[in-house]
Amino acid sequence: MTLVLLLAIGSMSYAQKNELKAIEKALKNVNFSDAKAAISSAEALIGNMDDKSKAKFYYLKAQALYANGAGTDANIDDAIETLDQLKTLESSIGKLKYTEQANDMKSKMFNTFITKANDAFNSNNFEAAADRFEKIYRISPQDTSYLYSAAYSSIKANDYPSALGYYIELGDLGYTGIAMNHFATDKESGEEVLYADKAGRDFAVKTLKTHIKPRDVKTESRRSEIVKNIALIYADQGESEKALAATVEARAENPDDLGLIVVQAQTYLKLGNKDKFTELIDEASAKADGNAEFLYNLGALLGESDNTEEAKKYYQKALDVDPNYNNANLNMAFVILSDEAKYIEEMNAILESNSPNYNKYDEIKAKVNKLYLEAIPYLEKSLSLNESINTAKNLMNLYSAIGDTDKFKAMKAKYESMEAAAGGN
Repeated sequence: MTLVLLLAIGSMSYAQKNELKAIEKALKNVNFSDAKAAISSAEALIGNMDDKSKAKFYYLKAQALYANGAGTDANIDDAIETLDQLKTLESSIGKLKYTEQANDMKSKMFNTFITKANDAFNSNNFEAAADRFEKIYRISPQDTSYLYSAAYSSIKANDYPSALGYYIELGDLGYTGIAMNHFATDKESGEEVLYADKAGRDFAVKTLKTHIKPRDVKTESRRSEIVKNIALIYADQGESEKALAATVEARAENPDDLGLIVVQAQTYLKLGNKDKFTELIDEASAKADGNAEFLYNLGALLGESDNTEEAKKYYQKALDVDPNYNNANLNMAFVILSDEAKYIEEMNAILESNSPNYNKYDEIKAKVNKLYLEAIPYLEKSLSLNESINTAKNLMNLYSAIGDTDKFKAMKAKYESMEAAAGGN
């Protein structure tokens, strides 16, 4: 029995060595396909390997998967995990035979992923870029800026769930993104140069003496941006309670961020708190004094929430700042005319009744004409700023509706001319 057991152990040990040699041979011949096949065979024996053989197996496996940088992203993921297993094993047994090589390989993987991530981002393949930036961070957790790059790439890829996860992780890490940029001016060209580190800058200034005027500039914190994006994503996902909590935190960091105030206002509206919504919109308006585009966006937001009177107020504020803001003129006209359909429906109902109330009909018709007269100046201004065929058609119809024959004929001629020109193109 003892003899049989010894023979079995000896046979297994021999098989393990053969499998490891097969992997080594394939790697030596740069045949990564054969190396991976040999790994699959050796994997079945790993449970019976001693720690020394296991460490060697992990090292060889990582090499085969990495394939000198040619491995797939999934292969390199496995290689990173294998190197971590190797380092954990060698730390536990107190023999660091392959740990240094493992660290070198991780450094190569790090550089490979940086290249792949940047190439993907520059090719607008933002999903792949996000995945690769995250891998860089997992390889080197102290480099938190790569986790931020993963979040930013996910936003560009419209992958908001992934971005949210990255932003929350960054928040938990206390990441700010604050860094010190080191500059110096080239004596010959007069151009200012940004250096990777202070030592390189100081060497150019003090030793080479090729550069002058050294200066250090601290970058702004990204903390408020991160918290703001968390709130925006929660709001986009319909997580109103979480969005509100995030906006409160974000505004504590940046109380004057106009976009954040609007997000908070929208969140309150979704939660049914119209008073708080109006209060925040008014606050944003006061802070945006002189910003026609932002005031216009407030008007659009209010229009979408069916608050037409408030929408008109903010469109007018935008036009007070910039009378030539075309979209504000157009939207002002449209929001004025938003009650038209309701009045037309009432008028038709009167005409279809058994005993039409023509006095009531005339009252409603007068209201409709008032809307037309109020909207026309804004459409006229819009047409003067941008000769849109749709605006010309709308004006033509409105002139007809109010009985302004001269303006109707002139606009009809203009519309037909624009239509013919559009057809010719």
